[in-house]
Amino acid sequence: MKKGVLWTNLSRARISNLFKERGMKIGVHIVKQLLKQLGYVRRKLVKNKSMGVAEQRNEQFENIARLKREFINYGHPVLSIDSKKKEMIGDFYREGYVYSQEPIEVNDHDFNSFAKETIIPHGIYDLYQDKCYLSLGTSKDTAAFVCDNLEYWWENRIKYYYPAAPRLLLLCDGGGSNSCRNYIVKEKLYQLSKKLSIEIVVAHYPAYCSKWNPIEHKAFPHITTAWQGAVFDSREIMVSLAEEHARTKTGFYVEAWVNEKEYLTGIKASDEFKKKYPIKHSTNLHKWNYSFNSS
Repeated sequence: MKKGVLWTNLSRARISNLFKERGMKIGVHIVKQLLKQLGYVRRKLVKNKSMGVAEQRNEQFENIARLKREFINYGHPVLSIDSKKKEMIGDFYREGYVYSQEPIEVNDHDFNSFAKETIIPHGIYDLYQDKCYLSLGTSKDTAAFVCDNLEYWWENRIKYYYPAAPRLLLLCDGGGSNSCRNYIVKEKLYQLSKKLSIEIVVAHYPAYCSKWNPIEHKAFPHITTAWQGAVFDSREIMVSLAEEHARTKTGFYVEAWVNEKEYLTGIKASDEFKKKYPIKHSTNLHKWNYSFNSS
């Protein structure tokens, strides 16, 4: 082997043939043994290289860890939120296998124009209860959509686990529909805090760190597995598969709801909110940490 060669996508049969072209009769089984001796094994690419490093990244991770410990010790809710990849309703191909008596035919191209509708899965993962509340949106992924999902699940489920909690901790990414840079996100969360009469403390993960958001590795993988190989010909299929199959032996499970409300994009925060700006920022790392008082 040449020095510096880290990988090859040649099959063992192709490597054996290359040896034969050079006058060496080495069979496939010998090639397998040689690869093993040299430490070459079949691997998938690993998404571990960061595309950038945000300043004060480590400080924010330590701050989030402290906040999580504090809230859980006091019995106050810690909710991790994020949106999954959009899903198309229709006869479209999905990775994975299912048992069937005959082949299941789907469209040979995944064009949006052939979809009955597009679904936006948005999740709220309760760290203490180890449960995920999944909202399937039929419109747009906006700040209003996120806050409506939070309100629905708080009023219908979450608050009953924390009847006396005066506050909740919200863990989220730094971009998208819950961006730490947008006024509209803060205004909608402020309105939600007053409506629910609870203080909302927000902590954003720094840029390039979204995979550390708990929902990404505690809830979404189970939902992805539950949906593998399925044909989404209706919203009901998505709901039933998530609720029935995204479960673990340790007690994790999913509840799902279809949010049919229409949302407009391009909405900006009101001038009144920008003028008053009723937000309490953390003295340190203020761009990622702030809270809304419900009073």
